[in-house]
Amino acid sequence: MLIRNDCVFFKGDIPCKPHKKWNVHCENCKYYKSFKERILIIKLGAAGDVIRTTPILRKIREIYPDAEITWLTHYPLFVPNSYVNNILKWNIENILWLQNTKFDFLINLDKDKEVIALAMSIKAKDKKGYLMDNFGHCKPANSYAENKWFTGLFDDVSRKNSKSYPEEIFEILNFPYHKEEYILEIPEREEKFNIPEKKIIIGLNTGCGTRWLTRLWGKDNWIKLSKMLNNKGYFPLLLGGKMEDKMNKEIAAKSPAFYPGFFPLEDFLLLVNHCNLVVTSVTMTLHIAIALKKKIVLFNNIFNRNEFELYGLGEILEPADKNCLGCYKNSCPKECMSTILPETVEKRIEKLI
Repeated sequence: MLIRNDCVFFKGDIPCKPHKKWNVHCENCKYYKSFKERILIIKLGAAGDVIRTTPILRKIREIYPDAEITWLTHYPLFVPNSYVNNILKWNIENILWLQNTKFDFLINLDKDKEVIALAMSIKAKDKKGYLMDNFGHCKPANSYAENKWFTGLFDDVSRKNSKSYPEEIFEILNFPYHKEEYILEIPEREEKFNIPEKKIIIGLNTGCGTRWLTRLWGKDNWIKLSKMLNNKGYFPLLLGGKMEDKMNKEIAAKSPAFYPGFFPLEDFLLLVNHCNLVVTSVTMTLHIAIALKKKIVLFNNIFNRNEFELYGLGEILEPADKNCLGCYKNSCPKECMSTILPETVEKRIEKLI
């Protein structure tokens, strides 16, 4: 019996779609189609980094339209099904499968020890991004990955960087960069929010995670901004997760801002999609907003502003003291973010809206 295990529909352990639908076998199947290339992308996290890596799929699909693309990640929600054939979560089952599968191209964009070790063990004709040296450290697979590697090793090199993250990733793959946009697919789910339809909605993303708490703008600033936006006729909507729940409730109690609560990521995407503009520090929400083409006011202090590709959607606000930029500190007595005044933010919102 003829078995075409290179067919895009072949499963290996269960009937394929053409057989179930039209009762065909491999020898008489007119739907047979094989992949020309097999490509593995490894980008586990963070969530925002997964989203801002998706532009490479536009170029990969342009160059390799008939490729089988597999993506290994911690955040499968943020990998678009319309571009990727196999979306795999990091677990022992998938790792074992990958280690015993051959690929034409391996693209590893993570530097963590367990990831570079996995990248070394996977069989691929061409490997791009990051691998492991003889001492167990991260190393660039080739010269195209050196620039991004250097910026991760030395703070002064990172501060001098003039390239955005998507541009750096395209450079690693030796692709020309033409501001290819993010790709984010919104799940079909029932709405759980009571948000007015005819108001201009300003999303206020109040948190920043735990790694760099110096990014926090401050509860009093959010309260003041909420009042100013409400007086202008806007609808201030508080955004955040479980970590921001207590603070958002306090802000909502002292201002006109609406706080619907925190939700699973699938619902959070729908909530952000209601916004006309999002005010945020450098977080996952920033990249969700960019992907959804929302207007953006971005707070930045510890990162190089050149890293962010906003695609003309917004503006970056930074502390007045330029010596505070690129500090990479988790705590600081200066509280430099407080120098960004609510009045300044409100004016930028007015300009963008």
